[in-house]
Amino acid sequence: MNILENFDCIVTIVNKGHSEPIVDASRKAGAEGGTIIFGRGTGIREVKSILGLAIDPEKEIVLTLVKSDISLRVLKAVVEAGNLDRPGAGIAFIIPVKGVAGICHLDCQPLS
Repeated sequence: MNILENFDCIVTIVNKGHSEPIVDASRKAGAEGGTIIFGRGTGIREVKSILGLAIDPEKEIVLTLVKSDISLRVLKAVVEAGNLDRPGAGIAFIIPVKGVAGICHLDCQPLS
C-alpha cells in the first residue's frame, strides 16, 4: 500500500457557476486538479426569495488536494480568483490531510 503524507485539502465554497476560475487559478498556482461537488448554503447571506418563494442557494464546493508546501500559495490564488475577500463571494480554507492514497501519478509504481 502506498500512502503519501504532507498534503492539505483546500476547500472552496462558491455560488453555483463560479468554480471554474477557482480551478484554473489553483492549477496555475501548482495544483494538479480538483473535484467539484454541489451543495446548498444555509448561512446568513443565503436567505433569498422571489415573490415570497424561498430559493435554495446552490453552491459549488471545490476540493483541491495539494502538497503542504504549496497550499498557502494555492489558497492565495483561489482567494484572488474568486474575489473571496468580498462579502458573500464565498469561503476557502485549508484542512491538513494525514495520509493520501490513490494519487498514482505522483508516486505510485505501475501494476505488474
